[in-house]
Amino acid sequence: MAVSPEPLPPKKKRSSDSDERLLRSLLLRSRETSLLNPIPFVLYRNSNSIIRKTKLLTLMLEELVVEHVVPCFPASAVLCFEELYIILQSIKTLIEDCCNGSKLWLLIEQQSVANKFHEFTLELSTLVDIFPLKAMNLSEDVEELVNLIRKQCSKTAVWIDENDINLRNDVLRKLDRIKSEIVPQKTKLKEIFTRLQLNDSTSCTEEIEILEEEVRNQSDEKSKAEIVSLIGLVRYAKCVLYGESSPRIIRDRKKSNSTDLTIPADFRCPISLDLVRDPVVVSTGQTYDRASINLWIESGHTTCPKTGQILDHTGMIPNRALRNLITMWCREHRIPFESTETNEKVTGESTNKTLFEATKMTVTFLLEKAGASQSLEMANRFVHELRALAKTDSNSRACIADADGLQLLVKFLSSDHPTLQINAVTTILNLSILDANKTKIMETEGVVNGIVEVLRTGATWEAKGNAAATIFSLTGVPVYRKKLGRKSRVIKGLMELARTGPISSKRDALVAILNLAGDRETVGKLLEVGVVEMASEVMDGLPEEGVTVLEAVVKKGGLAAITAAFHVIRKLATILRDGTERAQESAAATLVNVCRKGGSEIVSELAAIPGIERVIWEVMGMGTGRGRRKAATLLRILRRWAAGLYGNATAAYSTTGASSTTTTRVVLPG
Repeated sequence: MAVSPEPLPPKKKRSSDSDERLLRSLLLRSRETSLLNPIPFVLYRNSNSIIRKTKLLTLMLEELVVEHVVPCFPASAVLCFEELYIILQSIKTLIEDCCNGSKLWLLIEQQSVANKFHEFTLELSTLVDIFPLKAMNLSEDVEELVNLIRKQCSKTAVWIDENDINLRNDVLRKLDRIKSEIVPQKTKLKEIFTRLQLNDSTSCTEEIEILEEEVRNQSDEKSKAEIVSLIGLVRYAKCVLYGESSPRIIRDRKKSNSTDLTIPADFRCPISLDLVRDPVVVSTGQTYDRASINLWIESGHTTCPKTGQILDHTGMIPNRALRNLITMWCREHRIPFESTETNEKVTGESTNKTLFEATKMTVTFLLEKAGASQSLEMANRFVHELRALAKTDSNSRACIADADGLQLLVKFLSSDHPTLQINAVTTILNLSILDANKTKIMETEGVVNGIVEVLRTGATWEAKGNAAATIFSLTGVPVYRKKLGRKSRVIKGLMELARTGPISSKRDALVAILNLAGDRETVGKLLEVGVVEMASEVMDGLPEEGVTVLEAVVKKGGLAAITAAFHVIRKLATILRDGTERAQESAAATLVNVCRKGGSEIVSELAAIPGIERVIWEVMGMGTGRGRRKAATLLRILRRWAAGLYGNATAAYSTTGASSTTTTRVVLPG
């Protein structure tokens, strides 16, 4: 039996309303594009030409909106409008990217950008040519506009201003001369940067930042190398042309404007106690800041600082989830955040000959100017630039140290100019990040003594804090940790800063003390000057930092530390109850060490605290992994004491193994 075919569904017709919405959206995009300013520093004629054409398109579209008399547009017209919208969006994006991107990179890439402008013009020409004028039943005015646009587009060819070509060649010659170790002429350099509207230190700094971002976005290695070379050129020009401009306030250590802002415990590195910049996970599953754990491993340690477990390997996995959370938190609190994922800010910097020679020239210029300055204010401006340069990458740090920059900086450590003193000590701090420079800092005459003097008598808290941070950096090397730990002035300076400084400076001092506490001989000196009492005082405002220092001291301080810590038992119990997870962990570990080594007298002091067993049970249930283990050990100690098995320290050690099977039930208070 024959089956009659089913009729096809009727084709959906476009409505007049949808055509009008499309036309109005297109008009809006055309207006936005036509209102853009041409690129002012290069390819001006190319960008201005295509903007003029979009202005004609805008006039045409405005007339179409007014004369929208047909029920709906022909399909060919709708297709033209949709394609035109895409092209106008592309033109807008290209011009905005050129205006907001790197000026030097645009200059180098001017041929490819000019080709893009030409391609967009050809696409406009094609769309206007196929536009169904007759089917649209348009007025003569609109037809004249369409014909004018056709004429304008048909005349266009790829064209670049000869001045732009010459400027590009000048820049390439400058790069070649720098690579050949020939210092560029200042007047020629000034002409180039004036043409590109890089007229001051701020605009040059912004250009460097944009170029660094451009490197990260590039996949072509040749392009990366060219951009890195341009970074070196701008850094040099910035100092030579505008180095005497007033220094901007910079925060090398990325501190918040509010130094009292409390950093979430999970966002702090367990080693440095500072905000994590580049979180990485080690083989034990713990997260640290890359720089801090690197220092720990390079110092000869083979264990996880937090758990004490042996590291199966020294590989590190970036903790991107935590980094994203920290970035969001910093943005919410307006804290500058900058990743330090590698010791070099930009891929390829360490091997780029042009960048290396440009950096050497920049360092030489700054050191000569700072040394020859007739006033402290002028010297400060050049030392400020050295400080900023030492912050950028390993090459810069090496160049400054190799050029005897430390000999110059040490003179300014005792300066009466507060800002100059800050810039000098912070530059040394930045230099100390490079391991090779640590040796030069320790061996260059007067540098260590100058840093210690700033620590003790610096003109500002910032200078004292950065001096303490420098000591922390140097103590990452075991031999220097011992050497600095023998200096009473270092110990006393750090202790005084930890007691009396503002929050940020206290943290700087505490992390340095924490590093020094890794050496048993130094712990003895710390105990002599009252480190336990200091840690107890600090616990009131910085509980995590204070209890972490106390844990390190008790661990290596022997009976002298245990005796000194006797009066801190109740404060540790309070932190065990109310502190953050990390503070609870350190408090539990400290109490375990104190009880094990101090005997029944200390255990009885702990047991006398009301509700202590409930607190310990809570840590066992909700603390960190290490915190739960330490709390369990602490509870076993209390049980043995209650059973009369904890008469002395020896008994405590001898019963450790047997107690693991104890199942005694404890009745909790309340």
